[in-house]
Amino acid sequence: MKLKIEHLQKRFDTKDVLKDVTFTFEPGKIYGLLGRNGAGKTTLFNCLNQDIPVDGGRFYLEDEMGEHDLRLEDIGYVLSTPQVPEFLTAREFLKFFIEINKESLQKEKEIDEYFDIVNLEKEDRDRLLKDFSHGMKNKMQMLINIIASPKVLLLDEPLTSLDVVVAEEMKNILRDLKHDRILILSTHIMELAFDLCDEIVLLSQGELRAVSSTLDEEELKADILRILQEEDHS
Repeated sequence: MKLKIEHLQKRFDTKDVLKDVTFTFEPGKIYGLLGRNGAGKTTLFNCLNQDIPVDGGRFYLEDEMGEHDLRLEDIGYVLSTPQVPEFLTAREFLKFFIEINKESLQKEKEIDEYFDIVNLEKEDRDRLLKDFSHGMKNKMQMLINIIASPKVLLLDEPLTSLDVVVAEEMKNILRDLKHDRILILSTHIMELAFDLCDEIVLLSQGELRAVSSTLDEEELKADILRILQEEDHS
């Protein structure tokens, strides 16, 4: 299975945010989508998630059976600011999500088994989500995407505001998830990309480009900085 993006374009008024995005993503890796603030990382995700229409190009899944349009159920989207129904407890939310997705779940577990996946403390499982910290809400957002098991998981700055312990837990979860799905994690933090991701892809000047893997880490960082700094002079 591959996610293929071909000549994707998106503009807002007269500004071309995505000029010619072409890339192929495969399972088994965490791709680090690295770019400066405002480079278009969230715009690219919103296009793939079909939240906004594209102005040109296409994207699709390719497997041994051929090409397939990317359906909404094929995509999971973890937002930088988690959105959960704060009037429900964590257990009520999880039960509701499982119930409405029952027919599509690969294998249903007990509720507490799901909570164990993201190390949610037992005393927190029956608390209202409005009383959860940002990191705990992020865990819940991640958990429903684990349960839904989408083919493509988009992660928009998911670790930026988490404490050290929760961030490490989330990194380990993502490393476990990458084996059977396509994971794309956007960030503007280079150290996070190097720590977590198997391959770094730069979004710069409206295009995607892979970063050479033949350089050592320091040379690679210098090369990335050079490319991103070119935006100031373009």
